[in-house]
Amino acid sequence: MQWPFEVFIGLRYLRAKRRNSFISFISLVSVVGIALGVAALIIVLSVMNGFQKEIRGRILGAAAHVEVSDYQGRVSNWPDLSSRLLKQPRVIAAAPFVSAQGLLSVSGTVRGAMIRGVDPAYEHNVVEIGSHMVAGQMSALRQGGFGIVLGDQLAQQLGVQLGDKVTLITPEGNITPAGMMPRLKQFTVVGIFKMNMYELDASFAMIDLRDAQVLFRLGDDVTGVRLKLNDVMAAPEVKAQLQSVLNQDATVTDWTDMNANYFRAVQIEKRMMTIILTLIVAVASFNLVSTLVMVVTDKQADIAILRTLGAAPRSVMSIFMIQGAVAGVLGTLSGVVGGVLVAWNIGPIVGVLESITGSKILSPEVYMIDYLPSDVQWSDVGSITLISLALALFATVYPSWRASRTQPAEALRYE
Repeated sequence: MQWPFEVFIGLRYLRAKRRNSFISFISLVSVVGIALGVAALIIVLSVMNGFQKEIRGRILGAAAHVEVSDYQGRVSNWPDLSSRLLKQPRVIAAAPFVSAQGLLSVSGTVRGAMIRGVDPAYEHNVVEIGSHMVAGQMSALRQGGFGIVLGDQLAQQLGVQLGDKVTLITPEGNITPAGMMPRLKQFTVVGIFKMNMYELDASFAMIDLRDAQVLFRLGDDVTGVRLKLNDVMAAPEVKAQLQSVLNQDATVTDWTDMNANYFRAVQIEKRMMTIILTLIVAVASFNLVSTLVMVVTDKQADIAILRTLGAAPRSVMSIFMIQGAVAGVLGTLSGVVGGVLVAWNIGPIVGVLESITGSKILSPEVYMIDYLPSDVQWSDVGSITLISLALALFATVYPSWRASRTQPAEALRYE
């Protein structure tokens, strides 16, 4: 026998047929509980990582990495500002924009929308909306043409298609003898985009930059300049650098600021789900306590014989710790394999469930996307594995210690 006798006996206890089948059942339940808890934790964290990655990608498809504006919301001489910003490290593209709110009206149907004035020559370098057009082209926005590009959901709500007319009502009014009257301008739909993100597709519209300047009475000014970086995760760092370079009146925001509430909520939810599901793994791990207590009670005579043959209390403790640890390893590895496989194939699994139930699990109006994304991060898998193994090992300490305290004379008195 090459292994220490503690390992040999511990493994034998684990695989041997016990006189009490109930102990075997409890041991199996403990292993299955650990496996299910670990698998659930991996699947949930992978789905949450997938949501965060997917939504972040879609947000950045329509939002710039960094925006530079003025505290008054107006920037003059934007070409000079753009050239200065393009000289900064990590900045690879810049585009001016005008941002305002308005109402779109068609045949009595009115919808609120965020209106953005853009220059197609610069805009495609900063965001990806132009590559998500389902009708028309961004290049159709021309000065004086008064064309408008709508999200597909917004176009459906208004009941318009390519070439139809919509009326834009702006908050700024005209003073007339009859009082303040809203400003109205008719636009032609020259493009429809679909970002597969309901919040953008249902409330976002773009017009030409010069038309927006005229409509909102900005003259040659713009709302600000939007930037694209070579590393999106460096946006907070670039924001701090630009804030120190620009004058005190400048306002610099990055994509994490623009969507801070969403990403903060996702991060908090991820942490809370990790804690809750880790408690499930802990409960399953501590089922090993009851299993080992019953095993120790069942093996009192065996323990006494080992002690009389010269086995030290530490050796007896090691036997039962090995038995519990192996059960914890089996449960953990089974959970890791099952969790990773399910996380990799969560899309087809959800599709099967939707076909069986006949209902949509994810509504795009609520969750922004209509499918379940998954992103398995091996750092999370490693952390979950270590936590599960540590909990399982900790759960074996007390029963093993009690076994090591067994007195041979007391154990064999009634044998």
